[in-house]
Amino acid sequence: MAAGRRLAHNRGLQNEAPASVNEVHGAKRALLWLLAALLRVWGRTLRFEADAVTHAQLAYADEPAALVIWHNRLFVSAEYFRRYRTKRSVYALVSASKDGAWLAAFYRMIGLIPVRGSSSNFGREAGKALIEVMRAGHDIGITPDGPRGPMYVVEPGVLVVTRRTNAPMVLVGVEFTRAWRLKSWDRFYIPWPFSRVILRCAVLPAKKADGEKLSADEVRAALMAISPDSD
Repeated sequence: MAAGRRLAHNRGLQNEAPASVNEVHGAKRALLWLLAALLRVWGRTLRFEADAVTHAQLAYADEPAALVIWHNRLFVSAEYFRRYRTKRSVYALVSASKDGAWLAAFYRMIGLIPVRGSSSNFGREAGKALIEVMRAGHDIGITPDGPRGPMYVVEPGVLVVTRRTNAPMVLVGVEFTRAWRLKSWDRFYIPWPFSRVILRCAVLPAKKADGEKLSADEVRAALMAISPDSD
C-alpha cells in the first residue's frame, strides 16, 4: 500500500505543470528514442574514474541532495546517475515550452524524471516545483549556469531550493581526456567513445557551520576547482 502511495505521488510530481505544457509525439518521439538509445550505448563505452572517497561522495544517498553540474558537461550526467545514483530517482527541471518538450521526452528515455515549469533564472514556479520534489525524498539535478548562460556563472536563485529544504549540494566535477567541444554558448563537451572521464566531487551543506548561507560565488569556486577545462 505504501509503495502504491509513493508511485501515485511520483506520478503526480511528473504531471504537475502548467496547462500549456508542450509534449513530443509521433515521428519526433521515435527520433528521440533512437538518439537516447545511442546515448546509452555511447555512455557505456566511457571509462569513468573516481577514487574511493570520490565514489562514496558521488553515491551519497543518506538524504535527498541537489546534484550540481555545469551545463557543458551534461552529456555524461545520465550515465553518472545510472552508475552512482542507484538508490534514488533524479528529477530535473525542464521548460514547458516547445523546446523543453524535446528535452523532457529525452530525459524520460534516459532515466531522468522531468519537472515541467519555467526554468529561466530559477523563478518562483521552478523553485516551488523543485522544493516539493526534494521534500518528497528525491534528488534533483541542477545546471547552475543553464539553460542560456553565461557559462560558469552560478545564478543565485539555484541556492534557494537547498536553503529552503536544508539539503546538501553534491557538486559533480568532470574532466574529459578526449572530447569534442561544440561552438555553443557553453562550449558543450562530447567525449570520444571509449575515452576516460575523470570524476571529482565536493559535498557542500546548505548552510555553513555558523549558520551563514553559502553564496553563489562560493559554489562557483568549488565547482570550478573540480571541473578543469581541457583546453
